[in-house]
Amino acid sequence: MFCFPSPYDSKTNRDFRRSALTDYLASNNISAQQIRDDWDRRQAEAQRQPDQAEQSSNAPEESRSPSVLASPEDPIKKRKREQAIAKIKNSKEFAKRKARFSGDYDDEGDDNLLALKIHEEKNQPKPGQLANCEICDKRFTVTPYSKAGPNGGLLCVDCSKKQKAVDKKPPAKKRGPGIGRRQNQANLLDGLTPHGTQSLLETCIKKVADYIHDIEDFGDLPPSLLVRLGQILSRRRAVTSRTLDLFLRPHYTSIDLFDCAKLGTDDYHKIMASMPRLTRVNLRFTTPMKDQIFHYMMERDMEIKDLHLDGPNLVTDACWRQLFMKLGHRFLSFKLWNLDSAFDNETAQLMCLHCPNLQRLKLKFLHKIDNEMLEGISTLKSLQHLSLRFLNETEIKTDPLLEIMSSVGHQLETLSLEECEFVDDRLLQHIHEHCRHLTKLRLTLNSTFTDKGLDALFAGWSNPALTYVDLNSLRDVDMTNPTGPEEPIGLASDGFLALMEHSGSKLQYLNISSCRHISYKAFEQVFAEGKMYPNLKYLDISFSTAVDDYLAQCILRCCPTLQRLVVFACFKIRDVRIPRGLALIGTVGATIKIDGITQIATI
Repeated sequence: MFCFPSPYDSKTNRDFRRSALTDYLASNNISAQQIRDDWDRRQAEAQRQPDQAEQSSNAPEESRSPSVLASPEDPIKKRKREQAIAKIKNSKEFAKRKARFSGDYDDEGDDNLLALKIHEEKNQPKPGQLANCEICDKRFTVTPYSKAGPNGGLLCVDCSKKQKAVDKKPPAKKRGPGIGRRQNQANLLDGLTPHGTQSLLETCIKKVADYIHDIEDFGDLPPSLLVRLGQILSRRRAVTSRTLDLFLRPHYTSIDLFDCAKLGTDDYHKIMASMPRLTRVNLRFTTPMKDQIFHYMMERDMEIKDLHLDGPNLVTDACWRQLFMKLGHRFLSFKLWNLDSAFDNETAQLMCLHCPNLQRLKLKFLHKIDNEMLEGISTLKSLQHLSLRFLNETEIKTDPLLEIMSSVGHQLETLSLEECEFVDDRLLQHIHEHCRHLTKLRLTLNSTFTDKGLDALFAGWSNPALTYVDLNSLRDVDMTNPTGPEEPIGLASDGFLALMEHSGSKLQYLNISSCRHISYKAFEQVFAEGKMYPNLKYLDISFSTAVDDYLAQCILRCCPTLQRLVVFACFKIRDVRIPRGLALIGTVGATIKIDGITQIATI
């Protein structure tokens, strides 16, 4: 017969309780020997001399680990800890943590501190175990809710409450009523926020951009999505040496990066070496780019046909000339922006000589080119797209542009000439006579063209209807005479009527900003009842002070597919009803009704 021990048997009861306590400690990974050793250590530390404690407290914080006590460390434990830290520094988690910092974690000391912090986090006591509070040294049981102290240790309940009170942020400053709503409506009117929810694709792309530093690879994304990600990251100035690796695909033939300001010379070498099949290169803000990059391209005899660079100011004229002589016969498109220390007239003429197959040429804001460069462009017999923008101090003459129109005007599909201040009506006449295939025309920032010359350009022009027209800032610049001279300068009523008569049926984009001599009657005639412009999606009539609420409603009636209407300085627009999906940009203090919902424009 089995008998239980009597609870009144003192020896048997003591042995039973010792067995239960031992089982509990073992099941929770608690060592009685460890508790005894910790108690002895605390007693020994309490009996130390005050001067030793003061010397330990005044020691530089960088000379010791936040979690290591002043007592000498066991060499075996120290060696194991150093091995663990070295292993952590080679891990992906360490790289992700380091990437979150904005350039301050560069030296070895900071790397060691970060690795030590990760090591301590991994070796903190688990819930259910006992630990000492970092602040008061009190023994407590660790729970999943135990807070971390300032030096990486754990805090007891009382110290956690005190620390939470210290770290508590002040209450957020209350915003005035309606500020958030007003900003949202301003974004809606500007077209920055679409009506309704975003597409799932756009939401996913923005979410990827938010966590770009935690992403190791994009996977098999199509080129169009890579371009969209590049746009978002460039806008956030997040294209760095690390994120660049996500865009390098050996089997792709093109790369588009719109902000390369944080890349170095080695990164450009990496682009060329990782993508040997490149035929199209579009890089913006390429200030660190140097001659070595082009030498690498020439040594590898790369098949680049489309080269678009913005701001490569460190590339010399000698290197540009070598590039054109070596690879110029392959170039079909060449676009160059913002250079002030290189690329002179001689280099431009050499480009025209060694790039006979150029179909698209865009040169903007190049400080060292002038009329001499224009003579070489007339020799490009394959040119179809020409875009030039000069500086204000560059006095461009009419005769070289006339030679270009006579030589290649019959094959041009797009023509963009900006800031040609002193070019006269003879250019308009040559465009009318020689250009037969234009779909895009941009003539801006000129105070010499006359309304009569623009009327003659569009009236009876054998060129098909244009789809893109930009004629902004064609006006008289004498601000002391707001009505202008007797014979109108720039785009005025007759030229506007001739333009809409010729191209209104196909026009998709129209910018007549600052053409302030177009009359009320001309607007009323162009947008009269019965007129229809079914393809017009963008219209900019800023600084056309004649436009009022009635003309604005006529414009909306005649343009059923209009998406953006820009009306800066059109102060007579005070109360207008616009359809949903249209962005009315530039109104100040006007009452705007969107499908019956009244808004007060604050922009």
